[in-house]
Formats: sequence, structure tokens, C-alpha cells
Amino acid sequence: MCNDVHLLFLTRAFDSIAFMPRRFLLLAVLCAFVAVAAEKPGLDGFDSFADQILKDWKCAGFAVAVIQDGRVIYSKGYGFRDLANHKPVTTKTLFAIGSSTKSFTVTSLASLVDAGKLDWDKPVRDYMPDFRLMDQFATERMTQRDLVTHRSGLPRHDLIWYDSPRSRNEIFSRLRYLEPSKDFRTTFQYQNLMFMTAGLLASHVSGMKWEDHVRKVVLNPLAMSSTNFSVNDSEKSPDYSLPYSVVKENIKLIPFQNIDTIGPAGSINSNVEDMAKYVIMHMNKGKGVISEKNETQMTTPQMSIAGLGQDKELGSQSYGMGFFLTTYRGHYLVHHGGNIDGFSALVTFMPQDNIGMVILSNQNGSTVPTVVSYNVYDRLLGLDQIDWTKRLKERLDKAKASEEDAKKKGYTAQRPGTHPSHDLAEYAGDYEHPAYGVVQVKFENGGLRFKFHKLGGPMTHFHYDVFEFPRDEQDPEQKMKVQFHSNFQGDIDFLSLPLESTVKDVVFSRVGDAKMKTKTFLEPLTGTFARGPANVVVAMKGDDAISLTLPGQGTFDLEPVRGTKFNIKGLTGFSVEFLGDDLVFYQPNGTFSATRKK
Repeated sequence: MCNDVHLLFLTRAFDSIAFMPRRFLLLAVLCAFVAVAAEKPGLDGFDSFADQILKDWKCAGFAVAVIQDGRVIYSKGYGFRDLANHKPVTTKTLFAIGSSTKSFTVTSLASLVDAGKLDWDKPVRDYMPDFRLMDQFATERMTQRDLVTHRSGLPRHDLIWYDSPRSRNEIFSRLRYLEPSKDFRTTFQYQNLMFMTAGLLASHVSGMKWEDHVRKVVLNPLAMSSTNFSVNDSEKSPDYSLPYSVVKENIKLIPFQNIDTIGPAGSINSNVEDMAKYVIMHMNKGKGVISEKNETQMTTPQMSIAGLGQDKELGSQSYGMGFFLTTYRGHYLVHHGGNIDGFSALVTFMPQDNIGMVILSNQNGSTVPTVVSYNVYDRLLGLDQIDWTKRLKERLDKAKASEEDAKKKGYTAQRPGTHPSHDLAEYAGDYEHPAYGVVQVKFENGGLRFKFHKLGGPMTHFHYDVFEFPRDEQDPEQKMKVQFHSNFQGDIDFLSLPLESTVKDVVFSRVGDAKMKTKTFLEPLTGTFARGPANVVVAMKGDDAISLTLPGQGTFDLEPVRGTKFNIKGLTGFSVEFLGDDLVFYQPNGTFSATRKK
């Protein structure tokens, strides 16, 4: 746009020469050429800015590649990829890009649409009949477009996959047990599981693994030879970054997080050299990979995002397909960040201004990529540079001050002077949810310990039957609460966790000890028991279960609880316990016993 203005000025200068006195002619022509020859805004002084960013945000290192007018104009690494050994970040250093992976998954789907193998607006079940959600309408009507625009009605439910040992297909089969928080297609709610599903869809339609399909249709055409799909592969590279987090104002090395299970939503690892090729492709309207039509679909609004942020420089937000869309200081902005343990990334470009970039950092939940991107845009657009570090730090400081003020004044939700309703050992056991899996509560050294996948640690009493445990033992100040619930008989029956703020607490039902499902444990419990004039029969059901037959009432499966106690499946509040030769019935209307017949 600036060049067009200069050319217009130059043309008008020559058009008016005939009407000028000669003494002004040379001056007019010189002014016109000065205007044309004026340099574009550039990145002078950026090195100093980048070094200061590392200090201000306590970031070990980052790399940046800047694209303008279809070519890389700047590419450099700052700080260290290995802090302890002072190994520097380079433009070849591999970082996890987290959720920036999502646009790769959409791009791979777009290639299938271009090939006529997929339709954005046909139901997912046309391609994957096993797709099923708790919401039946969403199950039937969900399309490929819905999968990649965060409008499924489900909140995040991330702990179903985070650190989970289950495969993609196993998690896919459990989507039906996850509670939605909004009606289908009414609200933007960021959702990794639907992108995982989109990757499974690409695999199903293409006939190859998601990773292989993305490699075939995106990475190979763009010669992105260093990019991989697992941190296991990154660690085999000669140039990869370690993951870091800021804990109590100190930079701390943290473990790599393997997220292969949720891969299509966030498992790609890359460097700025490869990622610059990817950004250029999108800025060139998908050239060489997908059609311009599908590129337009990805980078124009598909789902609105309610509300305005705190910063007047940013416009209202929407989501395309795999990209967030907004404006920055009046300029149309396409972007997507990525955060996974120890890494933060940002892919961002202004298609109308022909400016784009990728920033990859080795800091957990980092602000660095965003601050760096805004500064580069300010420079290349010729705008005054906003001190985003100062603004964001002031905002963080106010939040911390508010929290400290509440602590000093003694404000707390905790009820003092309470105690657990049971001995601590009685809380120990396994608790299961059909989608999330198994929570383990162990009684060790006189205390309780919580474990859910890799989440958890020592439990402390909060009040009543509510306990706390650290989300991450490396940062014990970040805590989660768990509440235990008793049944009518006074036994700990289930626990609940506030895993999603927009739905009810997720309930994990207590399950019996593993030994209670073995033939050697169950077989001695079988037999006939006299309950008054009636005979009750307990029999084996296969090799790992027993059933109870009541005369005139039918046969019921018995579900292990603990010890020799079982719930009667299908009858709420009914259970039995084997005590010597007695079979004790616990019922809402009383307690009864039957005696083993010899």
C-alpha cells in the first residue's frame, strides 16, 4: 500500500511540471524520488529487544522466523535450548508446537476435500459410523466442519487424554460418556478431542495413519524434513530444545510430555526453518498443497467467539478452521498458538499485508511468542512500538496483589475445625469413570496419596470429606480438590472432581479390589443360603464374577466393593456381604441375613 501511494505522488509530480516555475522543478522531482526511495520499516534493534525479552520473562530461549512478501527476511535463535550446558537455540532447534498442530490436521482434511474424498458438510457418521457423543442430536448432525471449529457443545475434558495410557481409538470410543456444557453449534468452546477425532477421520478416509497422511500431503511437498510427530523423535535429533517452566521466579527444567494420543490436536515438533515454509504456503493461498478455496475456508470466520478482550488494539475474535481470526491495530490477523509442557509456540500472519512469522519457545505457558509477534508487526507496519511486556506484567502484578490481599485478610472457602467422617484408610481404593478412567487413592505412611494417570501427590485435609492434592508435585502450590461421598450404609461410595467448571463435577465410582474378580477368591463364596423359608443361590458367572438368584425376583450380578462386600447391580442402595457362613443383605428398608446351607 505504501508503494502505491509513492507511485501516485510521483505521477502527479510529473503531470504538474508544465505548470511549475523552473526554480521549483528540481525540488519537486527530488522530493518525489525521496518518497519512492524511502526504506520500508524494518527490524533494526530487534536483537536488543529479543535479549531483553529473555530477561523480562525468564525465558531460556526462543527462535523466530519472519516472512514478508513471500520470503523469509529474518530468522534467528536466542538464548539456550539446553540451559545447564549452554547449548544455544538455532534456527534448526526443534520445539513442540502444541496446538499449532491443529491447522496441519485441517490442511490434511482439506486435501481430501480437494480430492473429492470428503465433504466438509456431511455428517461425520457417514464416514465413521462409530462416532457417538452423549448428545444424540450432535452425534447425528456433527460434520467435519463442526469438528474443527470448536462448536461441538463439549467443554475441554482434557484430562481424559492428558497422561492417559489409552490409545486414540480407546478415547474415541469413550466420547459418549462426556457431558456437554452447551447446545451443539451455539457456543465456541475450545476442544482438543474433536481435533483428535478429525485426525482419526483423516486416517479412516485416506487409509493411512494421521501422521503418515500429514507427512504425505503437507510435510513432503513443503520439504519440511525436520518436522516430526513425537517428542520421542525430537530427542533423537542433534538439535532439540529441552522443556522449561518458571517456578517461583526460577527457570526449571521439566519432563517432556508425550502427547501422541491426542496427536492431531497438538503433537507436532518443528523448527522455524520448516515452519516458515508452512506459513509461506498459507500466505500463498495454499499453493502446492491445497486449493485456494479451502485456504479461504481455513482463514475466514466459521464460528464467532463472544466478547471483547482488554486490549483495544485487538478486534473481535472468530475461528476459521484451525486458525483464530482477529485484527491487530486494524490489520487482519490469522494466528494459532500452542502450549504443551515446557513449550509455547505461535504461528501468525497478516494475509493482506504479506507479513507473517513463527515463534517457538521452550517456556511453559509463555507470553513470549505473543509479545514478540506484536513487536515485529509494530516494526514492519511502521507503527509506534507498544510496550506489551510492561502492560502484561502490570496486569499480572495486579492479579497477584489481589490474591495476596485476600490471603492477608484471611478470606478463604475453608471451614475450620472440621475433620474427615471416616478413618483415612477407609478412603483408599480405586474409583472409575467410564471415560476418564481410574483414580487411585492409596493409604501410605499414615496418610493418603492421590494418583490419576501421572497427576497427583500427597493429599491434605481441607474440610469435612474434601481433600486437596497438587496438580504437579514440582509445583505444589497449584492444587486440586476432591470430595468423597458416602452411601446410606456409611461406606465411601464415590468421589467427585471439579475437572470442568461448566459441567457437574465428574463422578468416579468406587470399584472392588482386583482380587475380588478372581476365581480363587469368588468360588468359596458360592453356595445356597437360607433366608427364612426361601433359598438364595450365589453362583459363578464365568471365571471372574458371581451372581445372586432370589426366588421369584430373578438373577442379579454382584459388583465388587471391598473385602467381601458386593453391590447388587441394578438395585440402588442394595448390597450383600459374606461374613463367615452368613450372607448379610443391606437394604434401604433394613438389614437381613441368610445362612449357608451345609
